[in-house]
Amino acid sequence: MGGGDKARIAIGGITILQRVLACLTPQCAGLLINANGDPARFADTHLPVVADSVPNFAGPLAGILAGLDWAAAHAKQCEWLVSVPGDCPFLPSDLVVRLHAARVAADTPLACARSGAWRHPVVGLWPVALREDLRHAVVNEGSRKIEIWTARHGVAVADWPAEPIDPFFNVNTPEDAARAQALAARLPELQPSKDA
Repeated sequence: MGGGDKARIAIGGITILQRVLACLTPQCAGLLINANGDPARFADTHLPVVADSVPNFAGPLAGILAGLDWAAAHAKQCEWLVSVPGDCPFLPSDLVVRLHAARVAADTPLACARSGAWRHPVVGLWPVALREDLRHAVVNEGSRKIEIWTARHGVAVADWPAEPIDPFFNVNTPEDAARAQALAARLPELQPSKDA
């Protein structure tokens, strides 16, 4: 994408980050951003920005661990953390409740999303109680694959249809950004408030 934060790409006049925040704000008690580098680039969100505590860009599990650590230190009443990537402009408005319902129905501690045939392990529900196990896996075992670690504990899958638009469509290329623009223009229900 030529550098920069993909979350700042505008889709239908609203950045992906604004779309993500507009979607998650009514679903969550609080939000934070996991990002490495200068946190000041997200100052306009007025949200905590938490860098990975594991060095050398250890992947998504390090970001999950950073979020769990932040919740344990700053939101002691928080039992669950939901994670989403910062490049998904069309997240579902029922994400958290459906992830939690899938977890309860399957009697597992973890849940992730699936659309069509594709699992999205980064779109997940994580218990704060498993953070030390996750730390051990990432730091001592060198774990980098979400699905390998979640399989240890049990992970439920919450399903969404992939049509007319995959709610977990992510913008990785200029072509993806153009497709997202076209979808936002064609499907006005995908357009959140610009005030978000």
